Amino acid sequence: MEPKYQNLHQEVIDLCMLGDRQAQYQLYKLYSKAMYNVSFRVTQNEQEAEDVLQESFLSAFKNIHSYKGTAAFGSWLKRITLNNAINLVKKRRLDFESVEDYGAYDERFDHEETDDRDFDVNQVKKAIELLPDGYRLVLTLYLIEGYDHKEIAEILNITESTSKSQFNRSKKKLREILKEEFQHAG
Repeated sequence: MEPKYQNLHQEVIDLCMLGDRQAQYQLYKLYSKAMYNVSFRVTQNEQEAEDVLQESFLSAFKNIHSYKGTAAFGSWLKRITLNNAINLVKKRRLDFESVEDYGAYDERFDHEETDDRDFDVNQVKKAIELLPDGYRLVLTLYLIEGYDHKEIAEILNITESTSKSQFNRSKKKLREILKEEFQHAG
């Protein structure tokens, strides 16, 4: 048996398990902003992010008895939110480029030279928004959400090599966008 994780809000979680609506609202207030941000980073659409947020909380409250307490409640909820956001993006016919189409993953891409130009955070955020869905999704899951390529492969039902190559292509495309969009800035 795995040890239980000590949650800061365990009393509220316990009340939610009993169907307490006020506790559910309290849990929503505690986690909604963070889960909205997770959802928005994946969907890049405010309305869709709000829809995913609502759907995720409904799912969490409906299935709260499956939460075993072996990890932080926020991590459990984040996984539900990520899955819902990814499913929504997949419905938009998200296409991942197959590694077989381009050859094997090449680690040399990890060490590509970049020019000396510095970009501010807002420029990088705007450039990430301009990435194709597949690129943006892998880049977001890897760099922002902290998943490794094996986890990303499982989440997106792709191979680990496809995740790695998609990530490398997303970095290359991000550099191109930054160069094109912000070459005269600064």
